[in-house]
Amino acid sequence: MSLEFESSYKPKAVLTVFHATSVLALAACWAAPAYAGQPGDAAIPSAEADAEAAGTIIVTGTSVIETARKQIQEIPGGAGIVDQADVEKGRVLTNQDVLAFQPGVYAQSAGGADGLKISIRGSAVNRGTNFFRTGILFQFDGLPVTGPGGTPYELFEPLGLKYTEVLRGANGFDQGSSYLGGAINYVTRTGRDDARLLEARLEGGSYGYLKGQVASGGQFGKFDYYVSGTYSRRNGYQTQSAGRSFGVLGNLGIQLTPNIETRFYVRYRETTNETPGSLTRDEISNNPRTADPLNVARDAKRIQPGSWWIANKTTFTLGDESQLSVGFVYHDYPIDIRTQNIAKWGYTTLSGVVDYTRTDTLFGRDSVTRIGLLTADNTRGWQKVYNRYTIDPGTTKPHVSGLPAGALLRTSTYDGADRNLHINNTSEPLSGLKLTLGAALLNIYRATKVTYPASYETVKGSGIFLPTEPYSRSSWDYTVRTGLQYAVTPEVQVYGNFSRSVEPANDWSHLSTAAGTFVSGPAVTQAVRGLALKDQTAWTGEIGARGNSPILGHWEISAYRAWVKNELLSVVIQQTPTLITAESNATPTIHQGIEAGFETTLWHAPNDAGTNITTRHAYTYSDFHFRKDAQWDQNTLPSLPPHFYQGELTFNHKSGFYASVDVQASSAYYVDYANSFKTRAYAIFGGTLGYSPSDSDWSAFVDFRNIGDKGYVAAVSPVFNAAGLDGRRSNPGDGFSIIGGISVKLGR
Repeated sequence: MSLEFESSYKPKAVLTVFHATSVLALAACWAAPAYAGQPGDAAIPSAEADAEAAGTIIVTGTSVIETARKQIQEIPGGAGIVDQADVEKGRVLTNQDVLAFQPGVYAQSAGGADGLKISIRGSAVNRGTNFFRTGILFQFDGLPVTGPGGTPYELFEPLGLKYTEVLRGANGFDQGSSYLGGAINYVTRTGRDDARLLEARLEGGSYGYLKGQVASGGQFGKFDYYVSGTYSRRNGYQTQSAGRSFGVLGNLGIQLTPNIETRFYVRYRETTNETPGSLTRDEISNNPRTADPLNVARDAKRIQPGSWWIANKTTFTLGDESQLSVGFVYHDYPIDIRTQNIAKWGYTTLSGVVDYTRTDTLFGRDSVTRIGLLTADNTRGWQKVYNRYTIDPGTTKPHVSGLPAGALLRTSTYDGADRNLHINNTSEPLSGLKLTLGAALLNIYRATKVTYPASYETVKGSGIFLPTEPYSRSSWDYTVRTGLQYAVTPEVQVYGNFSRSVEPANDWSHLSTAAGTFVSGPAVTQAVRGLALKDQTAWTGEIGARGNSPILGHWEISAYRAWVKNELLSVVIQQTPTLITAESNATPTIHQGIEAGFETTLWHAPNDAGTNITTRHAYTYSDFHFRKDAQWDQNTLPSLPPHFYQGELTFNHKSGFYASVDVQASSAYYVDYANSFKTRAYAIFGGTLGYSPSDSDWSAFVDFRNIGDKGYVAAVSPVFNAAGLDGRRSNPGDGFSIIGGISVKLGR
């Protein structure tokens, strides 16, 4: 149950008190006596304490993936670790390459741009590509990128990472996620890793693709640093899909005392991407390199002129049994979207993270308690929409009609704040049986205001105007998490959890009706006052198992079912004369599915562990549907495939040579809530040849994608009712491509 109320004031004072109270509570925990340890006990290194205090899985040494797997077994639910060294054995164009082979994750790029369609367990089912990401908490190094406006995607450069945590559903609780999809945490390399004085990487190939990286890292006494610069450009697979980007990321760590470490982070990136628009299913099958003629005529593009993410995190090791981590983030991200109109956006978000971890003894065994606070405030959010030009009906020629080009259509402001105070404890009441209990208190604020025009015409040409009104809402809510895991054998675990999630709408969703559109009826109130959207909530149950075996190697399988209320979907509020859609809350829905993956060694040469054949697989079954909707009954929610599979077979030689073949397969899926039209099922194949000797400072690869040059749908922007017609609503993946790359490391 949630308590909601509307207000005309911004509850900054309430939120500030909430924040301060939480910090004082954590300070009290800090002041409490902790286990003093015994003579000879080893103190936790501050770099590891930094990771543990943020709920981050610690990965050190050369065996990154094995160390991560041992620690991930502390989570009573589905989760995965992506070793960046595996990713960089082939093309690293977008985060699709990072998030591949992760069960439960659908991450597909269209047009080779950063604006992927990303969904975990059906999160953001209503989104296409090039939208702010929703339904998942995204982080860099345990510090948030996600804010009240959602998650902009231009800063997610996939090079320069050490590893990536994928915490599905409630398994992102300790990170401060309250979302149905969970959390994804990208962990950046530091000077404490195997960083070199100079590292360079160059890759390029089909469709005019070129990407370069120059990086440097090192450690000098109490200081360590890592910095990476990237530049990329691409002519694009489709017409009207060229893009380029430039970015820099880095961090500086300082060991202030043996028990205190601080680290400063910075990320900057600017991108320009043409947008080809959507195609019909038949166009994608027969001529996928074309583009929507309207987008070509408009020279449609999306520009991020320069976004900043600047952060600091300081970790205090308080004895051997407790740690405190405090972090702050400044995030500024302007956007310029150019289609039929010009929409300029600007956001500035300030975020804070406090995490306290303490180990005590309960039932004669370790009991680990984590208390955390995650905050995010929009200090500035605005949008200005200008008339660019319109298109002559039946042609692709622009002309000025009605308002002149450049005329201001609407200015609006967006505001929001999110607070998540969470506590979690894991104990072991019986040997081998671990119990996890957690709860979080949430405070959510959303506000919008149309500042121009001062009034909206209720019916175009009537001369009757309705004044605009500010919209604001503040609410308190909660999440809970319970979990059990049992070690059946030293190599096999079974687990289960039950949780409640809460997802507020992005602040801009409350004004998702088109600027300059005049509509009658209830939509008038929505246009001038903002959409009164409710927070999406869900109760989710999950069961699963994971382990290691001689046949399957490392394996995991989980099944979940979520009872979702007020799911945030898109709905048509006007059919004619102009189709207008807006964000809306759906009737109750069900999200359920199965997530399975394994990777194993099929064969290795006798007396030679360095020569072997390995394989890995990831399969996701998804069933998302209405429960008993008055219009759609139990229709399937569109835009995500019921079956999605990725598999790979790799030969590794002790010399460093490797060769792999891979497949990605998807079932057909609906493009509309009416379930009147489907995409086509597909399977695409690829392969990689590479050379990466363990004792060498250079490596190289050649990556083959979509060898059959098949036209397939990579992402869909769902519509209300396609009426069985093949309209332009889908985005193709790339055709056959060859990408080559080389990397060099110098100095130690």
